[in-house]
Amino acid sequence: MKRKEHLLKNSDWMKESPDTPVVLSSRIRLARNLEGVPFPQGLSQEASQDIEQKVSGELESMTIDQDKLTYYSMKDLTPIEQYVLMEKHLISPALVNSRGSRGVAINSDHRISVMINEEDHLRIQVLLPGDQLKGAYLLANTMDDKLEEHLEFAYREAKGYLTACPTNVGTGMRASVMVHMPALVMTNRVQQLLGALNHLGLAVRGLYGEGSQAFGHIYQVSNQITLGKSEEDTITHLEAVTRQIIEQEVHAREGLVREAPLTLEDKVWRARGTLENARLLSSEDALQCLSLDRLGVDMGILPPHQQSFSTLLVETLPASLQYGLERELSPEQRDEERASYMRKAMAEAK
Repeated sequence: MKRKEHLLKNSDWMKESPDTPVVLSSRIRLARNLEGVPFPQGLSQEASQDIEQKVSGELESMTIDQDKLTYYSMKDLTPIEQYVLMEKHLISPALVNSRGSRGVAINSDHRISVMINEEDHLRIQVLLPGDQLKGAYLLANTMDDKLEEHLEFAYREAKGYLTACPTNVGTGMRASVMVHMPALVMTNRVQQLLGALNHLGLAVRGLYGEGSQAFGHIYQVSNQITLGKSEEDTITHLEAVTRQIIEQEVHAREGLVREAPLTLEDKVWRARGTLENARLLSSEDALQCLSLDRLGVDMGILPPHQQSFSTLLVETLPASLQYGLERELSPEQRDEERASYMRKAMAEAK
């Protein structure tokens, strides 16, 4: 399995964010379509090829902060390479499962990725570590402006940007934060919070968006309304809600220390012990143990290790694990290699 070094790099969002450990990453995604062209679902193979060629050419000629984008056509990527990009949140499951000509342009540190011919002709994404919604929006807006100098997007004064899904019409923007909420789950308060977020017009999904489960106590919280609300108002609203999420998770952690300190210590030390000693480790078990281990580190119970929580999480997912080892593995072999990877990572504790 010959590897593309660009795909092996740790994405910028996977860095630690000590100021706001509850928020793992911030993402802005803009949906855009070309004027006078059917949405991707209605395109012929030839038409989708024309769009891929036209848009990818514009992306490859762009420079952002003296950094160029690298374009990958999906037809030139192996299934494992496609899933590596998905595991790193650089492309969506929908792009992997779509048909027709499609691909993604990615910058050197993976902060920027632009998908072509997913649900819309373009999906501009900026993904940053920690609580950085405004910074992500500024960068996404810069990308949008640069592309609009060369491409005519479908836009109507009364409706805003036209998109394949009616829920994206308007700004075409989805703002989201990825949050780690183990204490709220452990204190059985997470469902109440999730219900409140839905009432506030926010969508809550699992680790890989719509239809995915919240493994490792990780949730994605994003806006649902794009019509009749400005980008700035959307971000301000989500920032305010994010502050509430952080506050509630911190209070839940303080409650665990106050009311069940030995139970908490036992859980996080058991998780660390499993990561240090297991000989077989499934993806789900690894995520659960890493989540509790991260909680223990954040609360000063466990010594930290050199690699970030997000790096350990992503690097041991099935495709990334196999890509790093340069060979395909059976499910049992993956569990064995994942356990070996974790033992080595835990041995490097600071």
